[in-house]
Amino acid sequence: MIYTTVVWREATNALKAVTMQRLILMRHAKAEPAAGSGRDRDRVLAARGRTDAAAMGRALAGRGIRPDLALVSPAARTRQTWDLLHDAFGDVQVREDEALYNGEAETLRRFVEAAEDEAGCLMVVAHNPGVHLLAVEYLIESAASPAVLDRMSGGFPPGAAAIFTVDVAGRCTFEGFIQPRDLGGE
Repeated sequence: MIYTTVVWREATNALKAVTMQRLILMRHAKAEPAAGSGRDRDRVLAARGRTDAAAMGRALAGRGIRPDLALVSPAARTRQTWDLLHDAFGDVQVREDEALYNGEAETLRRFVEAAEDEAGCLMVVAHNPGVHLLAVEYLIESAASPAVLDRMSGGFPPGAAAIFTVDVAGRCTFEGFIQPRDLGGE
């Protein structure tokens, strides 16, 4: 069940209901390979990952897609991805949670559902396989076309983002899939 929260917007002196209308599921950008003695969560972005994350932020913002709330895994590579994305978005509320680090699809879904009345546009920056599996679950639930399912079954590369429109009943419908390799200089 979706509940609408009434939030006071001081700038406009008006009340505005906030219900999630868009969801962005994003995998962190390309990271450095795991070092033999280093912890996985401490892996940082590769130079390509830094370039791709910044380009993805510009591409999303250029399409009018700007989150109000970002849920970010505390791993170094996801935090760095968010920092580079954030430059294109401006002011966004950010939350890190340990459970997002390598969280399974069901864990990520619980976070999405818990935040559905907090932001018009929610972004989750996390890891595979959780991000990929949740995106596929949403595609199946919304009866996405075979072509879309086929494209998503090809994987969820680093830095990619699946964008969903969310209806008033909380159902996610596929809107788009952007990969860094698709940007061609954006």
